[in-house]
Amino acid sequence: MAANVSKLNMSRFRRSFCAVCPVFPLNHLAELICVLVTVCVLTQQSLADEQAFVEDFLKREYSLVKPYRGLGFSSSSQWDLMGTAMVSPDHVRLTPDMQSRQGAVWSRIPFILRDWELKVHFKVHGVGKKNLNGDGLAIWLTKDRMQNGPVFGNMNHFVGLGIFVDTYPNADKMHDRTFPYVSVMLGNGTLSYDHDRDGRPTELGGCSAMTRNSIYDTFLLVRYSKNRLTLMVDVDGKQEWRDCAEIDGLRLPTGYYFGASSVTGDLSDNHDIISMKVYQLTVERTPEEEEEEEEEVTIPRVDDMHQFQVNVEEEGMSGVQFFFTLLFSVLGLGVLAVVGLVVYSRWKENRRKRFY
Repeated sequence: MAANVSKLNMSRFRRSFCAVCPVFPLNHLAELICVLVTVCVLTQQSLADEQAFVEDFLKREYSLVKPYRGLGFSSSSQWDLMGTAMVSPDHVRLTPDMQSRQGAVWSRIPFILRDWELKVHFKVHGVGKKNLNGDGLAIWLTKDRMQNGPVFGNMNHFVGLGIFVDTYPNADKMHDRTFPYVSVMLGNGTLSYDHDRDGRPTELGGCSAMTRNSIYDTFLLVRYSKNRLTLMVDVDGKQEWRDCAEIDGLRLPTGYYFGASSVTGDLSDNHDIISMKVYQLTVERTPEEEEEEEEEVTIPRVDDMHQFQVNVEEEGMSGVQFFFTLLFSVLGLGVLAVVGLVVYSRWKENRRKRFY
């Protein structure tokens, strides 16, 4: 059957070739085959060259991809595991769906690219119901690596960039946001991440994204170029990036380290990193832009930090709370008055007895 189809295709090709190039001597079949083979070789070589050109933009020394050969405890490894993090053929599991676990994975190579893009493929899933799940995970580009701490498994007062996939609302009031929530924070060594308010006071931007127990693959993309950081997400299976946050005037030093971490407490989830791919971007700059970026950045900063500061108002008492507070206050005053009258009556009676 396959031979008949091949003969039929060859026959059609010969008729088509005759119509296009009638001067070509079809009786020289060997020459025709030689020409076809040459064309195929040249085409394959061109495609291979194009593929190699595309692969040059993927910086494998900074990337974490399957089959995770550069991950482990050997001296040649490019990534280190920490805590409960484990490697499987399909993912790097930072924490299992168990209580009181903490894990991370950190790159060993200092990052020196000026314009770059990070694409993270991750998965957060567990058996817990809504609002009965772990806190989430974080993606890092920081000065210090392999540090334990309370901020999604990393140190507080960090220096660098933190991208938080927060799946649990700690604050009683939602502050006009829906969880899960993805946010950006820039640490300079003095700022503290406020867990009780879900990091709102130090947040530079963010968006809601249904990243937990999703039936689709979940991705986030971080792009940094010309002192602008752009955060996008793809979590709804449309294979389209959705804008999440954009921060202008953000300045990051080089020589920091990529990482990912997570921690569980009384509530838990599986937190998996499937891949972290880093791409180098080719960006043209004007002489003015080149001169502006010649300034050495030693501490991460945002040019106009005040525009991102958020005053989180403390939640006041509701009407019901105010009523019961007033009611118990009146009852308390009444009890004190009665006790005072009883004490006063006894004191007066004892004083009267002294004259007998």
